[in-house]
Amino acid sequence: MKIAVPLKQDHQIDDHFGHCEFYGVYTISENNEILKKEVIPSTQGCGCKSNIAGVLADQGVKIMLAGGIGNGAVNVLNNNGIDVIRGCSGNALEVVNMYLKGSLSDSGENCHHHDGHHHH
Repeated sequence: MKIAVPLKQDHQIDDHFGHCEFYGVYTISENNEILKKEVIPSTQGCGCKSNIAGVLADQGVKIMLAGGIGNGAVNVLNNNGIDVIRGCSGNALEVVNMYLKGSLSDSGENCHHHDGHHHH
């Protein structure tokens, strides 16, 4: 399994999915251990309009641990077979480990400040 996390320069989770600098992609073993981490540059721009969901799905990503993320991006990720856990923040490695221990839950909230200028 692979888990992706939108990142800022300091390996903190970017609180705005569509504006992140790059994505950390963690390969997880069957024992829920991190085997390796890769970095994929972000195609800057709106998460729901970029091709990042397809790129991540092609890499085998099944989970996105995101901070703030809009409805459009969630839908695009879900349509590519990627489940989204919203409301994540802090150090990416710590958050991935929290997820693996089962101590992370979805905030249930999407960003709404985008909704005004998105027309899908």
